[in-house]
Amino acid sequence: AFKAAVLIQQWYRRHVARLEMRRRCTWRIFQSIEYSCEQDQIKLHNFFSYLMDQFTPSSSKERDFISRMFISGESYKEAELEKSCDYESIEVPDSYTGPHLSFPLLPDHATALLEAFQQKQQLHARYVLHLLHETRKHLKQLPNISHVSTCYSEEVTVCGDLHGQLDDLFLIFYKNGLPSPSKSYVFNGDFVDRGKQSLEILVILFTFLLIYPKEVHLNRGNHEDHMVNLRYGFTKEVMQKYKVHGKKILRMFQNVFCWLPLATLIDQKVLIIHGGISDTTDLDVLEKIQRDKFISVLRLKKRKESSRKPQIQAINGESESGADAAGNEVAPRLSLQPQSAQAPSTANRLEFSRWLRQTVQEQIDTCRRMVDISESEPEELTYSSMVSLKDGDEPCWARQEEWKQILDILWSDPMPQEGCRENKVRGGGCYFGPDVTEKFLEKYSLQFLIRSHECKQEGYEFCHNRKVLTIFSASNYYEIGSNRGAYVKLGPDLVPHFVQYQANKTAHMLTMTQRQGFLVALISRVEESAFRALREKLFAHTSALISAFKSYDGDNTGKITLSNWATAVESVLRLGLPWRMLRPQLVRSTEDGMLEYKSWLDDLAMEQRSQEHIQSSLLEVIYRNRSNLETIFRIIDRDHSGLISFEEFQQTWKLFSSHMNIELTDDGINDLVRSIDFNKDGNIDFNEFLEAFRLVKQCP
Repeated sequence: AFKAAVLIQQWYRRHVARLEMRRRCTWRIFQSIEYSCEQDQIKLHNFFSYLMDQFTPSSSKERDFISRMFISGESYKEAELEKSCDYESIEVPDSYTGPHLSFPLLPDHATALLEAFQQKQQLHARYVLHLLHETRKHLKQLPNISHVSTCYSEEVTVCGDLHGQLDDLFLIFYKNGLPSPSKSYVFNGDFVDRGKQSLEILVILFTFLLIYPKEVHLNRGNHEDHMVNLRYGFTKEVMQKYKVHGKKILRMFQNVFCWLPLATLIDQKVLIIHGGISDTTDLDVLEKIQRDKFISVLRLKKRKESSRKPQIQAINGESESGADAAGNEVAPRLSLQPQSAQAPSTANRLEFSRWLRQTVQEQIDTCRRMVDISESEPEELTYSSMVSLKDGDEPCWARQEEWKQILDILWSDPMPQEGCRENKVRGGGCYFGPDVTEKFLEKYSLQFLIRSHECKQEGYEFCHNRKVLTIFSASNYYEIGSNRGAYVKLGPDLVPHFVQYQANKTAHMLTMTQRQGFLVALISRVEESAFRALREKLFAHTSALISAFKSYDGDNTGKITLSNWATAVESVLRLGLPWRMLRPQLVRSTEDGMLEYKSWLDDLAMEQRSQEHIQSSLLEVIYRNRSNLETIFRIIDRDHSGLISFEEFQQTWKLFSSHMNIELTDDGINDLVRSIDFNKDGNIDFNEFLEAFRLVKQCP
């Protein structure tokens, strides 16, 4: 009996160890792909930069088309916002059965909203706009850094990313209680995107914010951003739920987001920020920033400001037109070389500053002419820029220091190594080490930092000698069972107490024996989802993989060793994954230890529909850039109908293929358009576009 017990124990430990290994591998796949996808913002920036710097519109249609891209993220003046938020003109019909709101709000209104959203009811557009109007008025009165004290309540509860997962918010309130005069909450940004109920979360949080303004505090996250919402789902969600008044609601959300506070300070000892810090983060500067200027951290706003002080930097460029080194004619392009009189000496700072402002204004005017934008356009026209921190890429007309301060606290991540470096994984913010954290805490007499921004398997994680705490409140973030959510409670002693959870109704009704089997099935499901995403990533880089494989196939046998396969795949995808460990899930077993890489790549084929006439290289490029294309389509889709015309689609691809150096004829584009238009209505639907390039695993 004793030996049997030992054998059972050994078997069980091996079983648990294997499950944990599978879970960790799956986790690394999800996280690597997520961060890799965030770098798509860099690709989108490169595309916009190409349009501004190198592409010469060949017709008035192209100029109009490009103009629409650059004025999409415009901001609105006070009078325009008031006109847009004319909620009083919207009537609530007698047939409406959802919750009603009257202002000032009372706790009963919040309770009614919670019950209504649990029953899948929708709040009328009039009440949404009125709520946003009142929320905006309240937020405008708040400082950039909110101050919270534990003296006025027993404890403060801090929640991390929710990402549109309403069930997690309900579970937090069920376990911890609703906001009240004795129960304060800090919600640390990223309320929206990815999940399907971002709008309901915002409505609930804004309602409690107005009812308990001293007990509920909201920080801005990197997803409270107009450009990010275009890519990750919130824009689409609002337009689907409010087809008539969706544009007004989106416009108000866009403005409310830029008024959200940037940080929260508890008892002057614990700083709560969404992302992190850098070696240049300055709380004194953050407190003075006019935060509403930054509608999108990814789109630097250009304004005519006589008081601005652009940063001095060397600007080099080519002539506007001419010939290259070989004597060939080259297309006209925007020149960043100052065309005005010779630059005065930098010793006379005032004179140099005036000269530089004049030069910058000339270049802005040139940009307008290139995209056919006249001076009559709104003053707040935004230039699509990116989160690059390289000095040579910094736009002269932005308040660069203020922008960088906000960028760092919204996008940065901690790292175990010392120092501070650019965050190339996300494409924005920085990585900060324990030495940066220590200096920052010492400078401002803080005990520790609380941040979110990163999904953690257990819902929370300490780093930097327990001086940085990451809290993430969206459970099942990648897939059901992938991670727990958590929140942290701080009392007067500021000792963190964690509560973990997983919003899964099925698991709660199972016995212990059933839960073990359910856990195994859940891990298998999560694992399958992760490998499906990984196969999509591999397919999108087919051409690069073939080139890498051929470098190991000197005799052109069409075969390489499995070890070389793993090395080649990592050299192309750069995901930092243990490919040798993942190989059994991706490559069929081979008798001689050699892989026929061409047949393996054939297994990563896309679902066959009506794409026989589309060249394979084009499909690969589309698949690799589909998220960027979808974002561009949403920018083009001014009425947010979810449809763009054939002509708009063709113009997009002409510009994009020119940028990507893809040889594509008009007939090729027409074939592509016809193959995607499944319902043959003469328009391209976003859902049609995404469905056309969905990857499925072929059966052997």
